[in-house]
Amino acid sequence: MSSYAASSLQGATMPTQAVTYVDAIRHLPAGSTLIIPDVSWAEYEQLLADLGDGYAVRLTYDQGRLEIMSPSSRHGRYTAFVSRVADVLASELKMNVESFGSTTFKEPALKQGAEPDTCFYVQHAAQVVGKMDLDLAVDPPPDVVVEIDVSHSSKRKLAFYAKLGVPEVWRFKEPRASIYQLTRTEYTEASTSLAFPGLTADMLTAVLLQIRTDSAQAVLEVFRESLRKLRKT
Repeated sequence: MSSYAASSLQGATMPTQAVTYVDAIRHLPAGSTLIIPDVSWAEYEQLLADLGDGYAVRLTYDQGRLEIMSPSSRHGRYTAFVSRVADVLASELKMNVESFGSTTFKEPALKQGAEPDTCFYVQHAAQVVGKMDLDLAVDPPPDVVVEIDVSHSSKRKLAFYAKLGVPEVWRFKEPRASIYQLTRTEYTEASTSLAFPGLTADMLTAVLLQIRTDSAQAVLEVFRESLRKLRKT
């Protein structure tokens, strides 16, 4: 397992001796981000293997720059709620939606890798039904990637998602949710979703802000009713 000096870390207090990447993650407070330069692709892949499945941090690798973000409870609450919003959309719009959570997407040729907070297959859901693992060499990219920017910025990830061909990105940076759609090689902000007809950035903003004062179930019921009204118009 590779190690590095604590002086190469930013954003948290670490032991003075050289530590492994896994040690760094164990010491990383919730809501903090570490940026480690000069990390090889092999080291990045080894770290993914060492962590295994189900780890809580988010890793972003960009041509030698490794960013490790430890989500806060606030971040986790928003992320979990977005998945419930997608479930309501699937139910009310009669659409099949396959969620792959914070899956690691990586491209060795680009020397880049990233993990969204969650992601959904909508238009391409049928192509991933029953799959437990994804391989972008044969599988399409997700139709929607979600980034919750509570304690960090996901802007650097957008270029990578564009290279993967992700059609739509939802980005929530309090107090506003934005929808970005891929146009050729970059994203442009849009007012409505292509993946979920009728969903607007304003609607997404409203439900995400509302859970700060109301129960998630109550917010989802109001959201469900608003979708039903839209279908009748």
